[in-house]
Amino acid sequence: MVRERAGRILAANLRMLRARADLSLSELARRSDIAKGTLSQLESGTSNPTIETVFSLSNALGVPVSSLLIEQVDTDVVLVRSADLEVLSSNAVDLRMLRRMDVTDAVVELFDQRVRPGQVQSSTGHPGREHVFVTSGVLRIGPTGSPYELGPGDYVSFAAQQPHGYQTVDGPVTSLLLLEYPADAARPAFGESHLNLAAPEETAGA
Repeated sequence: MVRERAGRILAANLRMLRARADLSLSELARRSDIAKGTLSQLESGTSNPTIETVFSLSNALGVPVSSLLIEQVDTDVVLVRSADLEVLSSNAVDLRMLRRMDVTDAVVELFDQRVRPGQVQSSTGHPGREHVFVTSGVLRIGPTGSPYELGPGDYVSFAAQQPHGYQTVDGPVTSLLLLEYPADAARPAFGESHLNLAAPEETAGA
């Protein structure tokens, strides 16, 4: 039921955003490097997207990821139940979007992030900053070539334009990921986004 509801929300948002950008399915397929048939399934709510798919659409449409994932409602109280959250997965990371906040000229997106052992997840860079707070496990994270090791209660923030990666040190990791970037920075020209770029690497004893 959670996946069905999340699929309906993404489908409605994708149709609306594509129409607003005046893009055909073929043009969006070209910009996002996603098959036209897959886009058609996403817009009809019959397909579940991966992390890579959502970030590719975000780049192609020039909108924050949350514009695709969050139901468009106005309310004074926002209550998020863990059981209601859709999971976006890659080879090493599971993301659950908790909240989007528009703060003056910046956009802030908050994710529940789970990192699996035995994999390295890399990004070639994207606009803004990443903020990561580890709640359990040990995470090796940060700029490629000079990462940091974070344990429970540790926090790091770094400019996300540079190549960076995520890797567990021993066992799975749970953490909070906050993406912060200028409201007008979600443009394809800035490059591809968080966790969807460089081919993931296998690693032994991560």
